[in-house]
Amino acid sequence: MTIRHRITLLVVLMLVALSAIGGYAVLQTRNSAVDVRQVTQGVVPSALASADLVSEVKDVQLATMTLVYAPDANMVQQAQDQLKSKKASLQAALDVQAKAAQGQAQTGLVAQARESLANYFDAIDQTAQMKAAGKNELAQAFLFANVAQYRDELEGIVETLRIEKNRQKDDAISTLNGTLATTTTAIAAATGAAIALLIAISLLLYRQITRPLSRMQTMMSEIASSQDFTRRVPVGRMDEIGHSIVAFNGMIEKIQQSSLQLKQKTADIQAMLQNMQQGILTVVDGGIVHPEYSAYLEAIFETSEIAGQPLLSLVFDGTDVGSDARSQIEAALDACLGEDSMNFAFNEHLLVNEISKPMADGRVKILDLSWSAITDEDDIVVRLMLCVRDVTELRALAAEAGEQRRRLEMIGEILAVSEEKFHQFVESANCFIHENERIIRQHDTPDLEAVAKLFRNMHTVKGNARTYSFQHLTSIVHDAEQRYDALRQAEGGHEWDQQALIGDLERVKAALEAYATISEVSLGRKGAKGATSAERYLMVDIQLIQQHIQMLESADPSDTDALLSMRESMHRTLRLLGTETLGEALGGVLGSLPSLAHELGKDAPVVRIDDNGYRVKSQAGGTLRNVFTHLLRNCVDHGIEPAAERVAQGKAAAGAIELEMGVDDRALQITISDDGRGLALAKIRRAAIERGWLDEDEAASDETIAGYIFRPGFSTASTVSEVSGRGVGMDAVRDFIRREHGRIELRFTDDRVGAEFRRFQTVVWLPETWAVDSLDSAEAEQERQDVAGRNERAAT
Repeated sequence: MTIRHRITLLVVLMLVALSAIGGYAVLQTRNSAVDVRQVTQGVVPSALASADLVSEVKDVQLATMTLVYAPDANMVQQAQDQLKSKKASLQAALDVQAKAAQGQAQTGLVAQARESLANYFDAIDQTAQMKAAGKNELAQAFLFANVAQYRDELEGIVETLRIEKNRQKDDAISTLNGTLATTTTAIAAATGAAIALLIAISLLLYRQITRPLSRMQTMMSEIASSQDFTRRVPVGRMDEIGHSIVAFNGMIEKIQQSSLQLKQKTADIQAMLQNMQQGILTVVDGGIVHPEYSAYLEAIFETSEIAGQPLLSLVFDGTDVGSDARSQIEAALDACLGEDSMNFAFNEHLLVNEISKPMADGRVKILDLSWSAITDEDDIVVRLMLCVRDVTELRALAAEAGEQRRRLEMIGEILAVSEEKFHQFVESANCFIHENERIIRQHDTPDLEAVAKLFRNMHTVKGNARTYSFQHLTSIVHDAEQRYDALRQAEGGHEWDQQALIGDLERVKAALEAYATISEVSLGRKGAKGATSAERYLMVDIQLIQQHIQMLESADPSDTDALLSMRESMHRTLRLLGTETLGEALGGVLGSLPSLAHELGKDAPVVRIDDNGYRVKSQAGGTLRNVFTHLLRNCVDHGIEPAAERVAQGKAAAGAIELEMGVDDRALQITISDDGRGLALAKIRRAAIERGWLDEDEAASDETIAGYIFRPGFSTASTVSEVSGRGVGMDAVRDFIRREHGRIELRFTDDRVGAEFRRFQTVVWLPETWAVDSLDSAEAEQERQDVAGRNERAAT
């Protein structure tokens, strides 16, 4: 039986005079029931829906993190589908909230939530685009920066809306309580007016209506204040109050389910952060690590004491980062936190990106550091996020791969050179290295002449290494050459460090030995140490031997002319054994000229060789290479102009170098010249004046000025490179030639005396025994006359 029926029955039994009192009481009771229904079926469900909004936002956050850290495309697509569904659900929920909004505050919050929702999903879309483009680290940084910012903003608005709805609910319950209290008071007043007649009715009404309502009011208030959604209001009967209690209990059950879902999703997010295989932390004011960080940081730093620690101590203690760098990092942190994001852009270069971190057991980890700024809506840096990766194994693998690549490159460089020339290079380089070691050990203090010899020898080794494109050896030799250059420029002897100089030589020897070992062990080439002198054993073509044996067997002993002709042929053949053409002797040097020209931005020169029928003995090849390495490179570097300049002068784009060899005045004579601008006499004079070799107003002939290029340390190059500019070259050439009892001179080939540039030839005289005439007697005599005539005309 409903409350209305009970009251009606009582009213019928009452006196007509009391019907008005009973009707009034019934009206108040019905109004109270309507208010209860509005609270339980209107206001309270609206508050519940606002709580669901928070859960929906958490769902979006979880789906977004799944999108960023998804290992494959299927999970990415599932996350994107879930995000689309959640976006539509959130928009629909906001539409419901907009319809149920009461007052300007709720309406404004719904509008802000819609705007924030749009910004949030825009940031998510940008993150998805970075993920799709393969920029995973940038997507992660964007997730923890911009996406997190909009997420926090939306959660704040939704939380505010939920609080506003709960406030509305609490106000409604308070109003309901007031209404119920009013009803109770009205009934009590009516009962008091007719106390004699209505005592029984009052007691019945109190027991049937007031007491259940009061009990329901009390329990509702307790549940609302304690937020204990596991409690339920007991249902004693199924009348209007009972139905209201059932509706209230249903609402509480839904709130409980939503709360459990929210806790579960929060736990899932925390579990994801705790199991992420990357160290992530944020830095707040004072350079302190925020308590929220990924658990993997503890595995990286091998400590659980991370939260609240100073960043500099946690990350950089014991590392290879010096005090100056730490001060710069600290200053950069102070300059960024709490300031405009532009400060981070200005100071980001001061933040170290890689460190070597020692562990307690002596292991050293290589850690990659990635910094990013977390800003608020005003673009102010509120935190700095640091992503830490342990790249120790990656660096080790990279180093191993680099060593393998370097070895393969060295094998390719060795294979590009003939076995004989490679061994000649190794022997020559070892000789220069041993001579430098002897010089260093003989001197406790620097000696100008000793330093000059050290520099010349090492510069020659580097030039020969560059000739054969031994890049790895060239770079190491260049480092040793740098120290010699520093000694040449230093004043006094305090910079002479014998042990350091020996150490440089040891590194050069080790690099050279690495090439020799690869050649012998990996490529099966016989080492230079096992080779026998070419002066004792020669390689002869077996067909040539068979040809001369056939000549001997078929010779007629009675034919004197035939025997003399055969003797002349065999004599010429035997004389040519162990010889090579000038082009063959200089093959490696000539082959390196195109790459040298490319380095200098010039076209590869054309080299013409006129040997006049002469060949050189193979044992002379080392000295010729040492000499002409410098001379040929000087032609390309200093003599021949760039292509554009040559074309403007009416010359061919590629320069030309001419080599002529002959025997004159009991000496092997080799002349080298190019069609470049000529010898820069004006530059040479200025350089000589700067060095104090020549007074400013002192008169000097062109020949005297040209002779300065043979002085140690002379250079006209404006910049220092691996090709030129170190003041070594012609002095080294003259030293090599003098060791073999030869000489060198410059010979002008024009009549432009006193000009800024003059065409010239470089003439090298070496022992006549190095040359072998490949022509017969008549041809050789005619050729010698031709050479003498050319020399006479050149001298004239």
